[in-house]
Amino acid sequence: MSQLPVLTVAYLANQFPAEVEPYVSEEIDELRRRGVRIIPGSVRTPEATELDSATAPSESKSLCLQPLRVTTLLRALGLAFRKCRLIQAVVMRVLLHGKESPKRRLKALFHAWLGACYAVQLRGRGVGHIHVHHGYFGSWIGMVAARLLGVGFSLTLHGSDLLVNAAYLDTKLEHCTFCITISEYNRRHILEHFPEIKPEKIVVARLGVDVPERAESPQKPTSAVRDTFMLLSVARLQAVKNHAFLVRACAELRDRGLDFECVIAGEGPERRRLESSIRQSLLHDYVTLLGHVPHEQMTELYRLADVVVLNSRSEGIALVLMEAMARSRIVVAPAITGIPELVIPGKTGFLYAPGDLEDFVARIVFLNELIREEYGLAVSRPDWIRHAARTQVLHNFERSKNLTRFGDRFLELVATATSYNNVQQEHWSPSNEDSLLQQI
Repeated sequence: MSQLPVLTVAYLANQFPAEVEPYVSEEIDELRRRGVRIIPGSVRTPEATELDSATAPSESKSLCLQPLRVTTLLRALGLAFRKCRLIQAVVMRVLLHGKESPKRRLKALFHAWLGACYAVQLRGRGVGHIHVHHGYFGSWIGMVAARLLGVGFSLTLHGSDLLVNAAYLDTKLEHCTFCITISEYNRRHILEHFPEIKPEKIVVARLGVDVPERAESPQKPTSAVRDTFMLLSVARLQAVKNHAFLVRACAELRDRGLDFECVIAGEGPERRRLESSIRQSLLHDYVTLLGHVPHEQMTELYRLADVVVLNSRSEGIALVLMEAMARSRIVVAPAITGIPELVIPGKTGFLYAPGDLEDFVARIVFLNELIREEYGLAVSRPDWIRHAARTQVLHNFERSKNLTRFGDRFLELVATATSYNNVQQEHWSPSNEDSLLQQI
């Protein structure tokens, strides 16, 4: 009996491995458990800390586009010219259509060249499909490579890559065989803003986190004098995470006489700006920047927190909210994008109007009073919210369950796309290739 060929999928991310994107490695592991051969790819060179912390076997090491050799660039040009008809529509979209700036168009042409380089690196590896995480320039690279190789292409859209930085997303959606996104909100947004896209191409696959076997009960005060109310924020220090909003809120809470501390876990380019804002607002006794906190130490931070807050301007559905809720913590987040699918106001957490400082502060003041009233009560309203939060994650955002669903759907979609591409490629013969260019 002949053995069925192993499916090989190239899995590309802007940077791999990356600690802030654990879901990429998790999906790769899930597909490998199902017998799929995965070739991880990274557009950028991974940071040394990411490589040092990687414990995956050698087969998990990523194929990195950088640095590029001159021979790879030349072979990529040869491949692009020989198969120009396959990327003609993409190039014409860049040159003649849309409202992008000249600088953006030049970048897209360069990324198309990188796509040809990626195709050169993948040739001979038996790749049957290319999947890219995020809709940034890495997805343009993956799309061009897939067209040059004659294989299927798909992408996963999260948050900012769809709602903020959606350059050439119309073309990426048009040429993908399917698109995975992490929330129903995102799916509705895609279909509303790109009505020419077939609805069946857009599939929701939720992310997830591990849920502890036991619910972590808060440490209630043993006397009428309660400990300091603790706010916890966990997010990389980037402008989109809007920590500046949280610092302003802390100044307002202090002026209202609230006895609290705010702990911010995360590192990033906004650190100096935030440190300056904390000094100018005289909040050094209230706000602490912890910097990067290893994941294994986060459990203790969650245990100490009364409320976990998120203040992002743009999100998919933040993993930090899932992690906090899985540990029975009360969360407060902006009512944006897919977050209301996780945080049901007053039931599994609390939402505030995006950008409304007064509304956010009012939620925190309310929760401070509500949690203070827990003293002496066997069961309280905060207890019910903590329980409901954990149950919500357990039922709808649990990692292993959602990975299983992802694996099932992904392989189903890839199988359909691969069958279609095999039929299409019957009309193409590798003997037409220029033998001289192959030797470059």
